[in-house]
Amino acid sequence: ISKSHHPRAVEAATKYFLTQAAASALVLFSSMTNAWQTGQWDITQLTHPTSCLILTSALAIKLGLVPFHFWFPEVLQGSPLTTGLLLSTIMKLPPIALLYMTSPSLNPTLLTTLAILSTALGGWMGLNQTQIRKILAFSSISHLGWMVIIIAYSPKLTLLNFYLYAMMTTTVFLTLNTIKTLKLSTLMTAWTKTPPLNAMLLLTLLSLAGL
Repeated sequence: ISKSHHPRAVEAATKYFLTQAAASALVLFSSMTNAWQTGQWDITQLTHPTSCLILTSALAIKLGLVPFHFWFPEVLQGSPLTTGLLLSTIMKLPPIALLYMTSPSLNPTLLTTLAILSTALGGWMGLNQTQIRKILAFSSISHLGWMVIIIAYSPKLTLLNFYLYAMMTTTVFLTLNTIKTLKLSTLMTAWTKTPPLNAMLLLTLLSLAGL
């Protein structure tokens, strides 16, 4: 993230490091409290409600679910497009995998609340943006909301949703990287450079929106 040595990039890298470190510490803490209460370290059999709560909030911080979403748009805005692509797709896979493994023992009401807040806020906050990376960050928050809401009932569907989301987001980021666009205003005039690529970008964005 901080490869460009821009103050904004360094700030984004620091924010990313601090949030992820805090969330990792919380994951360890939740497994420790579970071991303390039950005498076993198996994370897939979390029976203690406190450790379930801590693990849910830790994974929500790692994924950037509402109300722990504030770091994600800022970090994405401060990093280059290729790094942003890695942050929105590959870096979401480990927390999603943890969520997938522990989903039977987590509190469904809490997960549903976080998910509904994420989908709503992801949609609303994305309306007022002109920076494409921020819009994509809020799109990611919204998509994660849909993934989390279904994980308690059908975890395989969540993984399918994640793969599709990753594929479409990769397409969008790589296209934007090719036409070197970071703002909506430059995207308006970018169609003159490569009309076919821009038409494909439009279709991908519609697909990402679920149309």
